[in-house]
Amino acid sequence: MKKLDIAEQLSANAYPGRGIIIGRSECGKYAVTAYFIMGRSENSRNRVFVEEGKGIRTEAFDPSKLTDPHLIIYSPVRVLGNKLIVTNGDQTDTIYELMDKQYTFEQALRTREFEDDAPNYTPRISGILRFGEEGFNYAMSIIKSANGNPDSCQRFTFSYNNPLAGEGHFIHTYMGDGNPLPSFEGEPELVGIKGSIDEFTDMVWNNLNEDNKVSLFVRFVNIEDGSEETRIVNKNK
Repeated sequence: MKKLDIAEQLSANAYPGRGIIIGRSECGKYAVTAYFIMGRSENSRNRVFVEEGKGIRTEAFDPSKLTDPHLIIYSPVRVLGNKLIVTNGDQTDTIYELMDKQYTFEQALRTREFEDDAPNYTPRISGILRFGEEGFNYAMSIIKSANGNPDSCQRFTFSYNNPLAGEGHFIHTYMGDGNPLPSFEGEPELVGIKGSIDEFTDMVWNNLNEDNKVSLFVRFVNIEDGSEETRIVNKNK
């Protein structure tokens, strides 16, 4: 698989929707994850990321303009023991609660389907990073309709052991803008991971479409000692 440049992928796509990037830093020292949200409607754009414990949640920037919290207010990032969960919806809670009961990542997601936002039927994308004595590994998942037909739910999980330095994977909800929005296709894209946390954060944020971008979360976790750094960028301030 050809390694893609994240900046080029983002700048060429006006509406990838919501996206998850997971990988390993160029120096090999850090596990890297990023999650961004975009919006076309006033309701979707009226959001910010706020920290909540070791994770984050979405919140209405102007509560008086919030018309429907369904599908837009949720916790994208939660931490369960040595696991970091990141998703584009309330399946974060499903994964957290069921893995706490000894379900696997994949088993937890079998209880969920794509979003009920006809005619888009937005895919549910999820990622999990696991840390242990031997470093870290990660998995990504997408739950989608059958080419826009809600009669069939399709689930795909991709696992990555011993991630290579300077490489990661990128999955997003849409292939691009449209009506209805075309769901992501294929396996997560192989991408390069470069720079410090601030350089990486700036690169992702600056290449998201200026009109549609809403918020970005980035975390670098030291694989050896578990220390972490987090950056949150909100368009609404």
